Amino acid sequence: MPKMKSKSSAAKRFSLTGTGKVKYKKMNLRHILTKKDKKRKRHLRASGILSEADARKVRKQLLPYS
Repeated sequence: MPKMKSKSSAAKRFSLTGTGKVKYKKMNLRHILTKKDKKRKRHLRASGILSEADARKVRKQLLPYS
């Protein structure tokens, strides 16, 4: 049986924490930053944790060896 390949797009966007949660970078911090509030930009810098329902899909389909 050959190795399964993970989706490279998912591998670039998601990573796993030590406890198995799926971590991602939040959106809306790339351009047009002048009109966004400082507080909003500061909160967007922190990484997000996927909900368990979505994380199950990502782990199963996109990152098979996670």
